[in-house]
Amino acid sequence: MSTQPLMVQLTERSYPIHFSGVAEQLKADVATLRAAGRSVRAISDARVLNAHPHYLAQAGFQDNEVLALPAGEPTKSVEFFSQCLSFLAGQAANRDCTLFAFGGGVIGDLAGYVAASYLRGIDFYQIPTTLLSMVDSSVGGKTGINLPEGKNLVGAFWQPKAVYVDSELLQTLPPREFAAGMAEVIKYGMLADRELFNDLVALDGLNARSPELPAIVRRCCAIKALVVADDEKETARSGGRALLNLGHTFAHAIENVAGYGQYLHGEAVGIGLCLATRLSVALKQLPIRDIVNVERIVSQFQLPCRLNEALRLEELMTAMLRDKKNRGGQLRFVTMTEIGSAVTTDGIEINLVKDLWREAGAE
Repeated sequence: MSTQPLMVQLTERSYPIHFSGVAEQLKADVATLRAAGRSVRAISDARVLNAHPHYLAQAGFQDNEVLALPAGEPTKSVEFFSQCLSFLAGQAANRDCTLFAFGGGVIGDLAGYVAASYLRGIDFYQIPTTLLSMVDSSVGGKTGINLPEGKNLVGAFWQPKAVYVDSELLQTLPPREFAAGMAEVIKYGMLADRELFNDLVALDGLNARSPELPAIVRRCCAIKALVVADDEKETARSGGRALLNLGHTFAHAIENVAGYGQYLHGEAVGIGLCLATRLSVALKQLPIRDIVNVERIVSQFQLPCRLNEALRLEELMTAMLRDKKNRGGQLRFVTMTEIGSAVTTDGIEINLVKDLWREAGAE
């Protein structure tokens, strides 16, 4: 695997994703910022700081420069967004302040939106600590918070200045969190890389110590970097960045109706990938055998294919109608024409979607 940074190509806003010598690179970059007279702050969660108590200190952060928040999806809220802004304002941070996100997708999305909003925008850097955030949410500049009405309904596109992918941080990741990250890895194979999908099928499991993992993480980041470079703000009329949401229209509805935190994001995505496959088969875009193939790989990596317990069908449909991808009041889904190739599909019949939900355990 290459030791060189992977570049996200966005003309004047291009930035590197570091995979090798990450801790040393982070320390050097913090020192460079300080030498230029810039201040640094970090937002993390208590669980990550407890698991890696010296990581930020070794990178050059002082205790009073780090804000610790509760772990979990409920932290991605207006309440904690406000708390983060007050943390910066209370320390009289100005526009030369640089904000670092040290955590999983929740912290990365929240801190990124704080950076996009504070003083109308300050620089920020991503230090992802979960598999899900390493392969997906830390790259591409989508930031935001949830509302009671739906997931990620408030946010901004705000690209980081760099991403530091340190696979050593995964050593303390609980198995359930690792499995949740695998949902996004499987997603990349399904939407853009049949060879990756086949490689995952051939693996006898995967964990933080697997020698194959670093190359798989880089492969996922490379796919996302290409998609983001082509359609940074998801404005393409079809395809484009929206394809990265394969399974997510279903997943976001599950998270919203079940209550944020009942399902890890990746667990909801696992169910969503299975439903997106069933939808693609119903639309005659995929052969029926792919339902078995996808459900087998989702189960292989300890992810659910169906709801753990029944959720109300009408509430799921209401949540879906608030999805950001919808156009003209119609549901818009990402489907597949084959494993490894995805498209956006409009005008799906409501009754078909309801039937799919019932197959997954809704009532």
